[in-house]
Amino acid sequence: MMRLALDIGATKFAAARVSADSPATARPPADCGPPPGAEFGLGAVHRVDVPASGVWEVCRELLLDVAGGAEVESVGIGAAGPVDVTAGVTGPLNIPEWRAGFPIVARVRELFPGATVRFAIDGACLALAEQRAGALRGVADALAMTVSSGIGGGILAGGRVLAGRTGNAGHVGHIVVPGEEVPCACGGFGCVEAVASGLSSVRWARSRGWRGSSGAELAAAAAAGNSTALAALERAGTALGRAVSSAAATLDIDLVVIGGGFAASGEPLWKPLRAAVTRHARLGFLRPLRVLPSEITAGATLAGAAVLAAGPGANAGDVPEWPA
Repeated sequence: MMRLALDIGATKFAAARVSADSPATARPPADCGPPPGAEFGLGAVHRVDVPASGVWEVCRELLLDVAGGAEVESVGIGAAGPVDVTAGVTGPLNIPEWRAGFPIVARVRELFPGATVRFAIDGACLALAEQRAGALRGVADALAMTVSSGIGGGILAGGRVLAGRTGNAGHVGHIVVPGEEVPCACGGFGCVEAVASGLSSVRWARSRGWRGSSGAELAAAAAAGNSTALAALERAGTALGRAVSSAAATLDIDLVVIGGGFAASGEPLWKPLRAAVTRHARLGFLRPLRVLPSEITAGATLAGAAVLAAGPGANAGDVPEWPA
């Protein structure tokens, strides 16, 4: 019997076997990456790009490839939101084919009828991973954020990750930041995801003549002194700092951990982020507020999904369970 972890991201899917004792022995494909860490029992990580169509078919083949014909005991799923965890539905804004809602839990249970499935938004998985083996070890109240193609988050309160009414608690990418009226994929305007995510920052820089195509290229251009790239990261960092300040005041927390690929853009992003927090987080109870980079350098959502797959020991609040 094996456990599986599945990460449904905005641009990539990732899956891995999960072992409580040792890394999995599944044969990795050519594009596999290193395990995020032995703390999560993850074996070789299989990744595929999210296609423009036929999304479930690609996801299905990924899971079957990782399972390798073995009997599956449990599956932990972390998905970009919004989600409805009670219904087992995900509707990632950056996957048009699924935006109206895709029954991911039902489809996974069709693949593995004997498996228990646990499902949460990616931000909740991030918080679980940080709590298990990252910057939130031993912390009772905090916010974990991911800044990548999109922006999400998970709330730790009293040592447990909050799920919320629909499972979307901590979906901080849709905090509205002042001074920005940029349209967001959610239909609103001025969301921090529409201003400060990797995709949004690249779009903004390209509209001003920069010719790159990814957040990593934008960060490299900023490090090399490109003025447009530097301006894009300053804009993103300022928006993130404003959103962090609002979230910290709302949640009464003194620690925010930020991970994700675009969060690794270095001082051109983090310096304006910290400056915005200093300017806006001025209430007395926010004076101890710290904003730290994640200690999990890769695969945090997948790692959190592995925690879900491990079962009842996960401090995942009201994440539902679909038993066999």
